Amino acid sequence: MIQLNNVNKYFYKDEPRELHALKDINLTIEDGEFSLFSGPSGCGKTTLLNAIGALDSIDSGEIYLDNKEITGLSENERTQLRLHEMGFVFQAYNLVPVLSVEENIGFIMKLQGLSDSEIKKRVLEVATLLEIDDKLKSLPNTLSGGQQQRVAVARAVASKPKIILADEPTANLDSKNSKKLMDMMRELNKKEGVSILFASHDELIMNSVDRIIKLKDGALVK
Repeated sequence: MIQLNNVNKYFYKDEPRELHALKDINLTIEDGEFSLFSGPSGCGKTTLLNAIGALDSIDSGEIYLDNKEITGLSENERTQLRLHEMGFVFQAYNLVPVLSVEENIGFIMKLQGLSDSEIKKRVLEVATLLEIDDKLKSLPNTLSGGQQQRVAVARAVASKPKIILADEPTANLDSKNSKKLMDMMRELNKKEGVSILFASHDELIMNSVDRIIKLKDGALVK
């Protein structure tokens, strides 16, 4: 599903403080994976996640999604790719504060041009699966951290992307809510067939995934 060939990324290139953030990354991610990029802070896991998600450019190499190279796309093409093929979950929930839970979950589908009836049906479906269907009319600031993160996950999965990229999704949650979130994301992985890639050093996530991809100083080590 995703293929990375000799991917390199630099920060501050050709400056004295140059940082080789990703070093000759070669990696294959199959359909339906539930996997983790792991390693110490600064190892490159978030940079790698952002490269796969077309949020950051790379300096050399190739990244393919379903045999289509995405590294040479224009900014507009990258935006469309993210809109239709990918879902994102971040450490900060990034919910729109003036929109209800229902509107936040349906936001991406609205951008995709789905009808109101299609959006409403899908929102209820994923909200029920994530146990926030009783919060659909609420504003984000009335929810707990765990509930807000579940709204963020619902928004990411509602538009039926091929892959969800989750960067430190449990960082702001206590152990109970972290476990609940991971159980629900696993259920989504199985029921929806969506691939989910995490970037984290949380032991709970490490113990939950099928595959751990370890990085150190920008290179794959295991």
